[in-house]
Amino acid sequence: MFNPFKRRTFLQAVVAVAATTTFGCSDDDSTDASAGSPYFPQSLASGDPRPDSVVVWVRVEDKDRAGDDLPLRLEVSPTEDFKTLVLDKKDLTARAEHDHAVKVKVTGLSARTTYYYRFSYEKDGQKHTTRTARTRTAPAAGDDVPVKFVFASCQDFIGRYYNTWQRLLQLDEDLDFVVFLGDYVYETTGDTSFQSGEGGRAVRFSEPEAALPQGTGMTAFLAANSLSNYRDLYKTVRTDKQLQAVHERYPFIIVWDDHEFSDDCWQDVATYEDGKKDETQRDRKLNAEQAFLEYIPLDTVQSPEGAIDVASEPRFPNSRIYRDFEYGKHLKLLVTDYRSYRPDHLIPEDAYPGGVVLDEMLLGAALQGQPDAVKQTFQADAFAYVDIDDPAYAAQKQVLQGVYLSQAKAAGLTDKDAAVKMAAWVKGPVALFYVNQVLAAVKKELVIAPAGKPRGLAYAHMGKAALFNIQGSRYVVVKDTFDLFAAVNFQLSKGKSEDVFGPEQEAWFQQTLATATNTWKMVVSSTSLSALIWDFRQQADITDPTLRQRFYFSVDQWDGFPTKKKVMLNALKKDVSNTVFISGDIHASFASVEEGVPTLTAPAITSGSIKSLASLALIGAGYATGAPVYQHAVTEMDQTLMKSNPGLRFADTDSHGFVVMEVKADETLATFHLIPASEVAKDYSKRADSELEAKFTAKTFRVKNSDIQPA
Repeated sequence: MFNPFKRRTFLQAVVAVAATTTFGCSDDDSTDASAGSPYFPQSLASGDPRPDSVVVWVRVEDKDRAGDDLPLRLEVSPTEDFKTLVLDKKDLTARAEHDHAVKVKVTGLSARTTYYYRFSYEKDGQKHTTRTARTRTAPAAGDDVPVKFVFASCQDFIGRYYNTWQRLLQLDEDLDFVVFLGDYVYETTGDTSFQSGEGGRAVRFSEPEAALPQGTGMTAFLAANSLSNYRDLYKTVRTDKQLQAVHERYPFIIVWDDHEFSDDCWQDVATYEDGKKDETQRDRKLNAEQAFLEYIPLDTVQSPEGAIDVASEPRFPNSRIYRDFEYGKHLKLLVTDYRSYRPDHLIPEDAYPGGVVLDEMLLGAALQGQPDAVKQTFQADAFAYVDIDDPAYAAQKQVLQGVYLSQAKAAGLTDKDAAVKMAAWVKGPVALFYVNQVLAAVKKELVIAPAGKPRGLAYAHMGKAALFNIQGSRYVVVKDTFDLFAAVNFQLSKGKSEDVFGPEQEAWFQQTLATATNTWKMVVSSTSLSALIWDFRQQADITDPTLRQRFYFSVDQWDGFPTKKKVMLNALKKDVSNTVFISGDIHASFASVEEGVPTLTAPAITSGSIKSLASLALIGAGYATGAPVYQHAVTEMDQTLMKSNPGLRFADTDSHGFVVMEVKADETLATFHLIPASEVAKDYSKRADSELEAKFTAKTFRVKNSDIQPA
């Protein structure tokens, strides 16, 4: 999730519209063991548990042999003392080409059984051993057993501490697994718009010259670009003792979101430049995927027993991390991939605000069947447009082109690039709502009268107020006009404009749900399905009529594909019983029913909460904390969101935490464990357990009969 308030133009856009241990050798070893931690700085982890298998992971680091492949041994046992081994694999190799990280598929295991595992590395006759970790396999298909798991997301490392993971360790829940919903790492080294440096934690690239420079002056930072950059992210994050301990205790099921590659990305395209230039970055995307596959204990190709060949795992554009898991009779888990196949955001960041996207004919067709009052709304002068290429408007076009060039060059474009974009955008149908404001500021006599002109829908009517900007494109978009525009595009493109999953994942998704007989079908989505709406239509204290509309908070999540979202949810409501979505990304907690389908959103482990980011932005823009917009958008954010979406049962926009799910035959309980976001820069690992416990609250909800209610 991007910080939607990074730029000070936010309001302008809206107004426009643990200690290490060593374990001894088994009986057949003649060497002595020594402290293994220096050689295993990221500890170890497991993932993708199935009834008869699990993936275990480790990375060994020997600086004396940095360029060599290194020998490893893996021991797996049903007992913590390792007196009985179900696997003793002595021929593993940690390859230098994969940063000495190893994933091993362990098979032939018993269903729903706890296993202990450890790796060891021998050097100069001395055996160095990891800590002992435990994992658990899934129950067998059809087993009538409850299932308990945690889901969480977004663990920014810079300036923040993993107190949330520490709390999970305190609770010592008897979990089957942990679902991590994405943003396992953040690709930037210190983006001051959302990453704090106050907590004393930082990410430093070993090859900074290979990274992408971002920002300027005091706000300069780096974004990961090379393979070594991305590996550094994982190596740094996984040195955290709390995160290590959680991995050592529970198997993880992990999916990526955007920050594993690039903020607000789609396919292999980044969005840092907001449309100023093409940001298709295939090599960077492949580097990001390789580091992810090296460091995350998952199996993308249903590998046989033994070391997983990371080099053979499919990569973009053929990536496949979507997969499903069966947990006995009551749970089918579908892990979806929101980022790899989705199309671009519907409103381009470089869109010309005056550009008409639905002309008179398309708008008329779209309004068929709508109430007369809605049709009448679009007959207002604000929707008038003209063809700026008409010779009658030559003078106006010249002014608009000049203003565009000036704004584009001020944004950093070269004369040549600005001219190319000007020619592409300042042409054809343009909305008078926007261009008359430009003309009035330059030469009032050139303002065009709207009377008698056709009516249409432009980017400006959806909140786009400036060039090369996220407001009115990815964030703070006028809901009603955006929904109309999206629906027309969906129909004209036969659904391709909102094809989130891509054809192969869509087919898997439909088939898996259609054939699942489990009581509950839970869909993992990295981004939230809870509709986040600011409805200011009835706010009498907001006097500007252009503000008194409904706005989507973010259209980088599922709100950005409203037609597909509605079609998908309605189909699930009709054809699939007990579907529940679990998601993250948005740095807030939500429980809602969307189109009759329950959806739960976990808060961030760390990172900035929505509420804190909004507050900083509005104050920075000059709005006092007592201003009506501040009151509704920040002070009363939870209440505003809940009033604006009748399906919302719970909202907390200023806490971090995780959600514990208890899946039963007749109901599912979801418990949000929450800590105020203000505690994130404090390191509670150095304090008494009682201090952290006192900061947490828990809220439980019951999911039953397609509804969510407080338990």
